[in-house]
Amino acid sequence: MYALVTGASAGIGLEITKDLAARGYDLILTARREEVLQKVRRQILKKYPDRNVIVIPADLSRREECFRLYEEACALAGEDNIDFVVNNAGMGVYGLFLETDLDRELTLIDLNVASVHILSKLFLRLMTKNGHGILMNVGSCAGFTSGPTFSSYYASKNYVVRLTEAIYEELRQAGSPVKVSCLCPGPVATAFNDNSGVKVSGKQITARQAAREGVEGAMKGKMLVIPGRKMKAVVVGSHLMGERLSTLINYHVQKKKAGKQE
Repeated sequence: MYALVTGASAGIGLEITKDLAARGYDLILTARREEVLQKVRRQILKKYPDRNVIVIPADLSRREECFRLYEEACALAGEDNIDFVVNNAGMGVYGLFLETDLDRELTLIDLNVASVHILSKLFLRLMTKNGHGILMNVGSCAGFTSGPTFSSYYASKNYVVRLTEAIYEELRQAGSPVKVSCLCPGPVATAFNDNSGVKVSGKQITARQAAREGVEGAMKGKMLVIPGRKMKAVVVGSHLMGERLSTLINYHVQKKKAGKQE
């Protein structure tokens, strides 16, 4: 059976790829840069020479590329053989809402929201037809609250979390064997922060931990997976504080993250 991972070239996506390979899955890897994906492919095959690893470069901020990815994945792996899909690709845009670049934010919405929506719908229809499969959307603890100075990113992750929760319940009510899960990490030590123009202080979990807990939770059919005890407590605390106080605190926390801007 094949597992498809978007944003597979680095960070959490790369670690999810390694984890799924270790669990015996053949792989379909996608990201924008083919040369990096080919390097990952060689690494996987060196360690697991019996795996099939398909590389499909795609820019998922373009909606037509999402449909192309689906069609090529089904053609190359076989519609009956895609059993695990991970929507991991994403980006952030940091700054005050009135000052951030609109074009970059629209790209963020297309990548973080539209691609997740499109690929979730297409692959879940396929999985329910086949009677098996796991969908894991990578959200964030940002998806449980608002994020002043990081507003578009937080809003996009709210969409991912709430969409996944709703799909989970629809499939549960229908008695479907297909599993749907949302991985919601807090700060993770990856290049995401630099790429988003933020700096993060304090302890961060590793991408490997986030990937391992996410895959294990998805395979167990957990609706939400929040890696690390600290972030579980933060999410609970945020709910108890209420929206107004939580937003105020987030403003002061996020404002301290101002880093190198493009």
